[in-house]
Amino acid sequence: MTDPATPGTGEVTATVIVNAPAERVFDAFTSWERQTDWIPFTTVRVVSGDGGEGSVIEAVTSVRGASLRDEMRVVKLDRPYEVRVVHFGKMLRGPGVMRCTPMGSGRTQVVWHEWFHLPAGVAGKLAWPLLWPGSKLALTKALKRFARIVEQGLLP
Repeated sequence: MTDPATPGTGEVTATVIVNAPAERVFDAFTSWERQTDWIPFTTVRVVSGDGGEGSVIEAVTSVRGASLRDEMRVVKLDRPYEVRVVHFGKMLRGPGVMRCTPMGSGRTQVVWHEWFHLPAGVAGKLAWPLLWPGSKLALTKALKRFARIVEQGLLP
């Protein structure tokens, strides 16, 4: 099995501008259990640790009786600029990063990037071009919802 810390071929990125300072955006993003508020159909919890480096986070997405469990370890927190995780579950494996870039006037660019190892070998690689648009759309939609909630002062 491939080391989950190495980037996989299933790459997806989403970007949003948040009308809030980088510190607030970073704190909102790392309020792990509040991710449930902006990632559809998903419940997030801290399994071990305090949410900081070394902590294990679990995100379970359930739609129409089907569930996907995402386990990740927080490997780097550089407030207010960067969060790095490694997904190490059975289905979702690979590194992810969220970067906050202050833009002045209390605005922050957020870039969320994931590099998943695709399951099912060659079949997974062939299916990825069909799955990628939905993954990109879902990630972008969640990030836009995140931005609205932060701008409304509901997070952190």
